[in-house]
Amino acid sequence: MAGNVAQLRDQLRPDNLAGQIYMMWNDFHNQRKPWVEEQKELRNYLFATDTSKTSNRTLPWRNSTTTPKLTQIRDNLHANYMAALFPNDQWMKWEGFSLDDATKAKREAIESYMQNKTRLGGFRTAISQLLYDYIDYGNAFADVEWVNETKEDQLTGEMIPGYVGPRVMRISPLDILINPAASAFKNSPKMTRKIMNLGELKALAEDFPNEGWVKEALSKAMKFRHDIANGQYSIEDFDKAAGYTIDGFGNLYEYYQSPYVELIEFEGDLYDPNTDTLMRNHCITIIDRSKVIRKEVNPSWFPKGSKAHVGWRLRPDNLYAMGPLHNLVGMQYRIDHLENIKADVFDLIAFPPLKIKGEIEEFDWAPGAEIHMDVEGDVTMLVPDTTALAADTQIAILEQRMEDYAGAPKQAMGIRTPGEKTAYEVQSLESAAGRIFQEKIQNFEVEMLEPILNAMLEISRRNMDAADIVRVFDDELGAQIFSTVTKENITANGKLRPVGARHFFSQQQLIQNLTGLFNSPVGQLIAPHVSSKQLARLAEDLFGVERYQLISDNIALIEQSEQQRLMAVLQEQAVGEDAAMMAADQGGMPPGMPVG
Repeated sequence: MAGNVAQLRDQLRPDNLAGQIYMMWNDFHNQRKPWVEEQKELRNYLFATDTSKTSNRTLPWRNSTTTPKLTQIRDNLHANYMAALFPNDQWMKWEGFSLDDATKAKREAIESYMQNKTRLGGFRTAISQLLYDYIDYGNAFADVEWVNETKEDQLTGEMIPGYVGPRVMRISPLDILINPAASAFKNSPKMTRKIMNLGELKALAEDFPNEGWVKEALSKAMKFRHDIANGQYSIEDFDKAAGYTIDGFGNLYEYYQSPYVELIEFEGDLYDPNTDTLMRNHCITIIDRSKVIRKEVNPSWFPKGSKAHVGWRLRPDNLYAMGPLHNLVGMQYRIDHLENIKADVFDLIAFPPLKIKGEIEEFDWAPGAEIHMDVEGDVTMLVPDTTALAADTQIAILEQRMEDYAGAPKQAMGIRTPGEKTAYEVQSLESAAGRIFQEKIQNFEVEMLEPILNAMLEISRRNMDAADIVRVFDDELGAQIFSTVTKENITANGKLRPVGARHFFSQQQLIQNLTGLFNSPVGQLIAPHVSSKQLARLAEDLFGVERYQLISDNIALIEQSEQQRLMAVLQEQAVGEDAAMMAADQGGMPPGMPVG
């Protein structure tokens, strides 16, 4: 037994580097526990069906209704964020950093390739999940991966095509740890926790045969668990050998008995004091919090890796941001508190308590009931104070404040402010009322969407080994065509920029300003100096209708002239046909009509 314990301790003893990473993970994890508890409280309110699952359960009320105001704000913000990010199909632009990289052919190849991959690779679904993290946690984390879903038919040996390309990976804010005191996210070490079962680890080893660290991880995990399954170590050996637990698995023995494996991936700069080595921009993966199975320079071409982070309400000197709903939890508590007080008062009015005085025989409190009592006896209803029934006013005020504090755009959600307004006044008020909303969604676009798109393009350049077929809309033909894109076509020096939210709001503002200008006396004064052709091109660009070729120099006059000529021809033809019919009726041709 003593030999087993010593051997087990040797197996569990972490490598120097793995121990350093685990201690860093453990320190950051313990420091973040109060923040995690806040997220749990908010989550309880978001998905509660009654107050028994929230902090309102401590109140001594019989009713337990919860008003899902936080949930409604969450859904409204998410719907409007998605609408602003993807207002149309042209929400992404390529900006080359040189003349060769900004040519039309290069731009169309890159934009078409990325539009194809974002459409087929579940991009919008992943962004939707990240927006929920942005709202719920106040922080969203993401990375990219290269996937190849082509598989072989086991019966015929035929290769069945599947999606091949980059894909966005959402990282749960609870599964990644960073240094909150770092100057920026890119400068912070990042530790990501991944839980997978042995089958998933084996599939990963088969899908990526060139990744030797995956095979090594599988080999170590299988060997140690095989020894435990064969009875080489007992639970008592574990109790003697180790005194710590694995998050979510109970004690260490239960963890190794489970079919799951825990991987912690470190990314960033790390100093190893044992070898006096500074490892810059490294990826280091440890398994079971004890063994290093991967140590290599980050394969990404970006100097700080491809992971991205965005925060909703930034804190000073702290990378963990606050979400729009966090400081509304207390107001949600108050709404539920008032709602249930009001319901209890209604119950007391409908079923009031009775004050019984003197000798009263037992009776049933019901309509038409007889109550027998002595001379001194009396039964009186205790009528509660009905002031609490006015709680609806306070609840309505609290709900309105919550909408305002969360930065929800009223006009964009169909909520019209009181009073008669002109169309221009409505547009101006909508723009002003939604400035918080605009700032938050543009922040997500710049800090999350832009780096993720460029990371997808970068990983495509590294892994693309064959030509790809993408669907392109040809403006000249006005039809969908399929084009071949190679690695050389998408290799250029530049940047992809998502412009959905920025274009959406700038377009809205410009239309408002132009409408107000030309409806004013100033617009009438400057009208002789405004180019109608350039104004038409401006409208074409604002509404994104270039592909339909609606705007062309003097096209309306040309088409009107064609219509007039066609009308003249048709009228002349109609006159000739009428004359021919008349001549046929009279048995001859009219003078001057051609014969034959």
